[in-house]
Amino acid sequence: MSSAIQRGGSSDVASRLAFFKGLQTVTNRVHATENIDEIIFELSAEICALFAADRLTIYVVDESRSTISSRLKTGLHTIRTIRLPIAENSVSGYVALTGQMLNIHDVYDERELKAISPRMEFRREVDERSGYRCHQMLVAPIAAPDSGDVIGVIQLINSRNGEPFSAIAEEGIQGLGQTLAVAFAQRRHSLVQPKSKYEGLVHDAKLTGAELEAATSLAREQGVSLEDLLLRDFKLKPSDIGVAVSRFFGVPYEPYRPDRVRPLDLLRNLKRDYVQQAEWLPLEENTEGLLILVTDPDQAIASRVVQNVFPKATPVFCVTTHLEFMQTVAQFFGGSAADDASVSDLLSDMSDDDGEGANTAEDVSAAADNELVKLVNRIIIDAYRQGASDIHIEPRPGKEKTQIRFRKDGTLVPYIEIPSSYRSPIVTRIKIMCDLDISERRKPQDGKIKFRRFGPLDIELRVATVPTAGGIEDVVMRLLANSEPLPLERLGLLDNNFQRLTTTIAKPYGIFFVCGPTGSGKTTTLHSILGHINTPETKIWTAEDPVEITQKGLRQVQINRKAGLDFPTVMRSFLRADPDVIMVGEMRDKETVSIGLEASLTGHLVFSTLHTNSAPESIVRLLDMGMDPFNFADALLGVLAQRLAKRLCTKCRKAYHPGEDEIRHLLDDYCEDLRQTPAFLADEEASRQAVLNGWRQRYADDKGRFTLYEPVGCEHCTAGYKGRLGLHELMVGTDRVKALIQERARVATLLSAALDEGMRTLRQDGIEKVLAGLTDIKQVRKVCIR
Repeated sequence: MSSAIQRGGSSDVASRLAFFKGLQTVTNRVHATENIDEIIFELSAEICALFAADRLTIYVVDESRSTISSRLKTGLHTIRTIRLPIAENSVSGYVALTGQMLNIHDVYDERELKAISPRMEFRREVDERSGYRCHQMLVAPIAAPDSGDVIGVIQLINSRNGEPFSAIAEEGIQGLGQTLAVAFAQRRHSLVQPKSKYEGLVHDAKLTGAELEAATSLAREQGVSLEDLLLRDFKLKPSDIGVAVSRFFGVPYEPYRPDRVRPLDLLRNLKRDYVQQAEWLPLEENTEGLLILVTDPDQAIASRVVQNVFPKATPVFCVTTHLEFMQTVAQFFGGSAADDASVSDLLSDMSDDDGEGANTAEDVSAAADNELVKLVNRIIIDAYRQGASDIHIEPRPGKEKTQIRFRKDGTLVPYIEIPSSYRSPIVTRIKIMCDLDISERRKPQDGKIKFRRFGPLDIELRVATVPTAGGIEDVVMRLLANSEPLPLERLGLLDNNFQRLTTTIAKPYGIFFVCGPTGSGKTTTLHSILGHINTPETKIWTAEDPVEITQKGLRQVQINRKAGLDFPTVMRSFLRADPDVIMVGEMRDKETVSIGLEASLTGHLVFSTLHTNSAPESIVRLLDMGMDPFNFADALLGVLAQRLAKRLCTKCRKAYHPGEDEIRHLLDDYCEDLRQTPAFLADEEASRQAVLNGWRQRYADDKGRFTLYEPVGCEHCTAGYKGRLGLHELMVGTDRVKALIQERARVATLLSAALDEGMRTLRQDGIEKVLAGLTDIKQVRKVCIR
């Protein structure tokens, strides 16, 4: 088909007919496309084959008629827009300006270019960067069929036989230009390049054209950016603006991601002030190249600064809003420019020898280094400011980087990765801070850091080192803020549970347990209870390991097993110290439980925690530990089981009215636990209807509709969630429950009795909080598995 093209002015009629027959096929394909992108990306190979050319570029004249632009694929999922001025200084720009076709034999021949226009030149840096060398070019205008105005340019690069493009090719490209002109006219809506990068908001029906014009004028009058005004006054989301900006520049939109890992190697030579001014930031290296976050890709490409800073990398640009760019800068460099040196600044000042880890003497030397001290302090300060409960330092063998993660709202999120050469020094520095043996790497060690000795925060950290495979050590630090207890009213108890709990803890003596897994908020709940009953007339002793929350009026004892001060020892001393209330941090053995039970039977109010799954299971567990069922039944006031679920962010959560199917599924989950009760078994349908009627009375609107919420995500939260919410299961020691304890009843029997007397299971409590709009069912199911 392309033989006529390759033979130049061949008289072979058959070949000529074959070429124009192929051109007709392409023409038909062009008319069958739905938009310009389909022509550019799907027909390019077919057009190149027809003309025996290596490459094809199609430019479109922007609405301002000052530039032409073309969209190019730079990777599997990335598209880049190239813009050229309509002027004599480039080949395609000249064709767009004059409407003349050009057939250039060698674009590197300056004499040939200057003969066309003294100002014309070829941009060789594109070839130098890509390694592809341009020779021949055949460029033709795409002129509007009605007015004759140039609306685009079609450009063929390099004929496959190495010869100049033939006269037949010239005739064919002019015909193709006419075809494209008709196609462009029919698809004008897909051609129009917006004058403003925010015009996509009108296209997406986020604003009207009049609103955008008004916003532009108002922003100019108030001296604020249009983006800020759209976010503030028109309540648009950053993602709305990001999509519009992406369409304008023709590169992917990259939103702010709070879980993004800081690319410390890429940030090593960049300072915060420069990044904020230049508005480009490296995010990561992947198979497509070096991903660069920008607010204006054209400016970053034209300045060539990225290529100068990273000469060996292939930059791939993605665009974002100014707000999200500054959020990412703050994430990578610290909260504000006025803060202390950020982690990346500190690491950029420290050498990286990519070693396998230093020996002990070198570790001590490195740990004493001022920059390393600042680095560890900054990690702890960032964790505290971000509301993290734990810091996980996870070294990896060889030259792999050490990962640091924070646990926020119960979920581990990446914080930074640091080079392998800091692996041993950072662990050594932490050991020095909590007075552990820096030469011992084969055994786990536990310690505590009083951070006010090293930094500006009055917090403590509980430290655990664990030897892992490869002769390295992990470190986990839990932040123990010396905080005030939460008022009982703020624990998130439903009204029914709140009334039953306050009545139970008002008793003068007995034993009360709070149970749940590690990190479920048991200690917080106990201190809230103590705060509720803490009066000047009451003597309250607590034994804790560690003392996390301090209260005035409480006499708090820190467990110290090395000194022989364990829970049983402290509790015996409490009984000789005239207590009214005793709180024990944890009852994990028979001796501790026996002393607590004895104290509760001799006129004291005892509180403690257990690591069990539910309230009925706690009772059976204690009986299995050897407690006398009659004494235990007499002493028991109640058991509160609890979990922590993620709370929906109130700033961005999205309301909706659930359908009947969704409400039925919630009702099924709620009633699953009621199947243990005789009343439900006697009349299932009536019981289900009673539950539903109760929901409608408490949570539905006047039309009987429920309102649920789903997570969205914004700059104030993590994936739509912010903070945590307690789910509770309160079983009170009633006469019926005590009788079952004396009979050593099974868990199912205890559960049935408690449900009959008004207890809600953890799952039921969670579903009610879903209906109240505090969380969603996904989070409830995640923590309440039965």
